[in-house]
Amino acid sequence: MTSNESSWSGSEKKVARAAYDKALQTALASILAEFKSRASAATTFSEMWDVEDYLKEQRRDLDRMFDYRYSQLTIVFATLIRRGYLDENMLSGLSEEKRQEIRRMLAWQARG
Repeated sequence: MTSNESSWSGSEKKVARAAYDKALQTALASILAEFKSRASAATTFSEMWDVEDYLKEQRRDLDRMFDYRYSQLTIVFATLIRRGYLDENMLSGLSEEKRQEIRRMLAWQARG
C-alpha cells in the first residue's frame, strides 16, 4: 500500500490537497443547505434541538471522514467518492498505483 508521506510526490500532494479541499467544501455546502432547510422548518423547541443534534452528528461525521494524513488519504478519497463529495477525475494527477488502491477501497466499501 502507498501509505506514508514520502511516497507522495510534490505534484501528488498538490492534487490531493486540491481534491480534499474541494470535497470538504462540497460536504460543508450540503450540510449548510440541509441545516438551513431544517432550521427554517422548525416550529417547536423540540425541532430546534433536533437541528442542533443534526449539526453535532454532521460535525462528528466530518471529523471522522476528513483525515488528511497521507497514510489515510486513499481510504479517505474512496469514502469521499462513494459519498458523492469527490469525483475520481479530481485525482487524475495521482499515480496509477494510488488510483488503483482507491478503486480497490471503493470495491471493498461497496461490499460492506
